[in-house]
Formats: sequence, structure tokens, C-alpha cells
Amino acid sequence: MTSEIPTSRDDRMNPELPNSLRSERDGAVLNLIEEEELTGFTFDGLRRKMGTHPETLSRILVRLQEDGIVEAAADGYRVTEKARGVMVMHPLGTAPSRIPLLSTLLPFDIGVREIVSELKGRWFGTLRWIGYSENEEGTTLKWVTENGSVQIDARFSDGELHVEAKTAAGNTLNDAVRAAHELIGHISRIYTRSRFRGPQRLQMFNTYLALA
Repeated sequence: MTSEIPTSRDDRMNPELPNSLRSERDGAVLNLIEEEELTGFTFDGLRRKMGTHPETLSRILVRLQEDGIVEAAADGYRVTEKARGVMVMHPLGTAPSRIPLLSTLLPFDIGVREIVSELKGRWFGTLRWIGYSENEEGTTLKWVTENGSVQIDARFSDGELHVEAKTAAGNTLNDAVRAAHELIGHISRIYTRSRFRGPQRLQMFNTYLALA
């Protein structure tokens, strides 16, 4: 169990601050949660995204749980309401720019909630699940490539799907574009399953952006 892993002294600094803000490592996790506006996430997804050693990440998450910043959930971890106030106190890192890859209209008679539920937690192609964010504008699902070099976000909002990428400096967009099309192909297959629309095929009107 992660709670049995001891916490080293090197992981804690500045005892006047709340536990979850005492080290750069803890702060890096909080920065990522804030930058991605995460509502929920998985351990492996966070590890791939951050490149953090599993034992180190386990200790950080234990401290964040002790401070009420995150809580265990059936599908990984959930960010609590308390986290919002704490993260405002912590300096936000520089977020990588989002690169729009493609947009599509969604059929008005299809249940988006069911599609989102079907996609949450799924791996496919080179994409591995990170987590999701929810707000008044819609739901954004997040994946990262197996080597952690490319992140793909799928935002469902007002009958539209927008797919964006975040990639490390110096990387080409080839992997991001390929991963985006893997995602769209997977969504299309979900839409055409009989449990949602019988034999009707999905008609998607794609607007391709920034494919250079």
C-alpha cells in the first residue's frame, strides 16, 4: 500500500507551510492539477505525464490525501473542493501551449454523456489515460502517449468535439496528429455501436486545424 511507504526528510521543507506545499515535488503535482484543471486522474497517468518515480509520487499523493487535497476514488483519485483554495496559494508554473488539431460537430441525437463515460479510463493505440476535467463549459478527457512526449485533450462542449495537443519543445506534431486520429477513430466506433444508434454510421464534419 502506498501509505506504508515512508516519507523521507528530503521531501519536506518549509514547515510553516501546509504539508502539501512544503516541497517542490508536491508543488509540481499541484501545478499540474491546476494547469490541467483536473477533476480526476489516475496514478499511472500522472506518473507518465510527470516522469516521477512511482515511490516518490506515492508519497506525494499520500500527503495530498492527508491534507484533504485529493481523495481516493474508484477510478483513481478525485480533486477535492479544498484543493482550489490551496492551489491559488501556490505559484502556477508555465503551462505549455495548446495546439488545436481538429474539431468536429457531434450528431445532436447522440448521448454525449454515454460517450464520455465509455472513453474515461480507456487506453488505445499509443494513448494512455491521464484523467479528466469538468466545468460549466463541458468535459475534457486527457491522454498522454506512452513515452510521455505528447498529451491529447478531447473537449466535449455544446455539441462539438475539439481535440488539442500539448507537446514537448522540439517535438514535431506528427505523433500528436497520429494520436488525435486514433482518438477520433475510437470515438467513431463507439458512436456506431448498436447500444447507442444501431447500424447508423457517424457522420462527422471535420475541420482540420494546425496540421503542419
